Amino acid sequence: MPAMTEPKLMSGNANKALAQAIARRMSMHRGMSVGLVDARVERFNDQEIFVEVYENVRGEDMYIIQSTSNPANDNLMELLIMADALRRSSADRITAVIPYFGYARQDRRAKARTPISAKLVANLLTEAGVDRVLTLDLHATQIQGFFDIPVDNLYAAPVFALDVLHHFKGQLDDVMVISPDVGGVARARELAKRIGAPLAIVDKRREKAGEVAGMTVIGDVTGKKCIIVDDICDTAGTLCKAAETLMEAGATEVHSYITHGVLSGPAVERISKSVMKSLVITDSIQPTEAVLACPNIRIVPTAPMFAQAILNTWSGTSVSSLFETDTLTPIYEGMYSSR
Repeated sequence: MPAMTEPKLMSGNANKALAQAIARRMSMHRGMSVGLVDARVERFNDQEIFVEVYENVRGEDMYIIQSTSNPANDNLMELLIMADALRRSSADRITAVIPYFGYARQDRRAKARTPISAKLVANLLTEAGVDRVLTLDLHATQIQGFFDIPVDNLYAAPVFALDVLHHFKGQLDDVMVISPDVGGVARARELAKRIGAPLAIVDKRREKAGEVAGMTVIGDVTGKKCIIVDDICDTAGTLCKAAETLMEAGATEVHSYITHGVLSGPAVERISKSVMKSLVITDSIQPTEAVLACPNIRIVPTAPMFAQAILNTWSGTSVSSLFETDTLTPIYEGMYSSR
């Protein structure tokens, strides 16, 4: 049965713009005003985090919207302390809405004497009082198994498919989807299937972590408009090198669709000078001024999808329905034209 109380949203400082956009979208869906809970998330002079909730949340269904992006440790601590504040204030259920799940790249012990930080974060969230997690494109899907609470992992591929079908209308016969490495084939194949495009792979060899020794294209990209698909773009070095490799292999254009635009260090400068015609990212991480000013970076909003996912969670209906194009199309109506 649907919950009797209305869902209530709370936001930390990681991506308040996205939280406000989700609230606005939920207001449209509900036909009533949905706002963020009145609270303050501030710092003491020594940078300790202080949280105070000004509204009564006893028995409420609470949703904390907080990406654990840069600064990852500060944003993670904010999330944990907000959850603790709500738990101690007798909230009925606490859902952590984490558009970008930090520490997800440390999901296994690749070498001796290394941590599995994603599991540690899962333990911290559970101990802080989080009852459920809603996230987007986990770097490794097995992280869902690190939790002993429900985890809903949304996917950007259905939204990216709508974007590709809109922006490449009439050109789809020339489009080819590219996985930037062997590990990302499943993600790239999902988008390729949705838009009816062939798939190729850029095989990269590393001498050591963070450095690519060489790249080889597996598949014929001659005369193709290539779309690289991945979940995270950090410094963009590998991405820009992959774009160059594809152009050298005969591609006519290279575009990239990346879920989480971490874009640290020299990333924006590299992208602006690269051969890529466009880089499309979501707003799971709040974009910097440099990102917003970059002419070949475009941002796809996730608020419509997250708003609907929160409402589905609150009402006890299917979240996996958002994986279907038929479900997402009306949610993004007005943003993308029909095929």
